[in-house]
Amino acid sequence: MPLLEARHLTKTFSSGQTMFGAGTSGQVRAVNDVSLAIEAGETLGLVGESGSGKSTLGRMVLRLIESDSGEVFFDGHDVLRAGGAQLRRLRRDMQIIFQDPVGSLDPRMTVEQIVCEPMAIHGTDSRADRRRRAAEVMRAVGMDDSALQRYPHEFSGGQRQRVGIARALVLRPRFIVADEPVSALDVSVGSQIVNLLKQLQRDFSLTYLFISHSMPIVRYLANRIAVMQRGELVEIGATEQITTAPQHPYTRSLLAATPEIEFSSR
Repeated sequence: MPLLEARHLTKTFSSGQTMFGAGTSGQVRAVNDVSLAIEAGETLGLVGESGSGKSTLGRMVLRLIESDSGEVFFDGHDVLRAGGAQLRRLRRDMQIIFQDPVGSLDPRMTVEQIVCEPMAIHGTDSRADRRRRAAEVMRAVGMDDSALQRYPHEFSGGQRQRVGIARALVLRPRFIVADEPVSALDVSVGSQIVNLLKQLQRDFSLTYLFISHSMPIVRYLANRIAVMQRGELVEIGATEQITTAPQHPYTRSLLAATPEIEFSSR
């Protein structure tokens, strides 16, 4: 059984609304009858141009955006029908790393407050235990404990993204949606974050849905690749097959459009 399975997910934004608010007039089918499955321990790379629906899909499987139709199952549990305590338990296991390491962190909160917030919301552990856990995950993402008493504006973009990753890790999730986590960073810093995510997957037994517009990044990180175009899943397969013998013209255009990237160690 896959850890996560999405079946026939569809989402239409109407009346000028998109995932981010105002958009084009009329209706936009952001996700159109998409089905996919992710096995425990693997990374599925979800790739496509801006506007292809990949971020909407990532939020739909976490139920951060409600689907118009379809089903999502996590470890056999029906995510879209879950409520109350069951939904809270599922959300502890399913976390997200956001694209923007600046906008996703509250500038009025210390790093300790940011990282501890998920534990406070879910009522896990004592305050002292939360602080210890926050220090542990900060070290895991390559930052010193002293960072906990500082504010987001005191750090670089790459360091802020590490804080965002620590926040996603602190509840000990099994599944993480990484939504364009390096697109706002320069190439060298982004490659360090990609390597960090790879290391964390080994250390914490994580499963990723890794969303990106960059085929070289998903080629490096993912076991399998799914390609989205205009809300539809046009191709999915093993990384080697997708990157060496793509079947769909859109996949071939993505491969041709992006240069290779060197991934330095963290």
